[in-house]
Amino acid sequence: MSVKDLYNTSSLNNNLAHFASIASLAAVDGNTDDAEMALLKQFAHKLQITDEQFKEVMKRENKYPIAHQVSYEKRLERFFDLIKIVFADNVIEDDEMVLLKRYAIGLGFPNDIADKLIEKSVAIFTGKIDFEDYQYLVKQ
Repeated sequence: MSVKDLYNTSSLNNNLAHFASIASLAAVDGNTDDAEMALLKQFAHKLQITDEQFKEVMKRENKYPIAHQVSYEKRLERFFDLIKIVFADNVIEDDEMVLLKRYAIGLGFPNDIADKLIEKSVAIFTGKIDFEDYQYLVKQ
């Protein structure tokens, strides 16, 4: 199957590109553990990725671009999905941080905003947030 065959509509194209970004991030440390694979399968279902597309994306030689999102909310949602896959194994490694930065920029966040977004996201996912931030999050 060619890459062109995988991309048949713009919405599905966007979902496939997003899923491929998540899968690449999950495999950055050289393997995809059971927790990451389970989360990838959840994302595949959520994003309407077929079994054939899933297998194609999971091949090591495949490289897919990050689909840029116009809406801030959509970019934030896509980044949140990526953060969840990084923390599926409860560890964030240096190479995952580098890829998070690249994906954040690829999604359309400016460099300085990407840094702040990553910093805040890591603090939230590791439970290292101060009381004011906690209080704000609880109230929302």
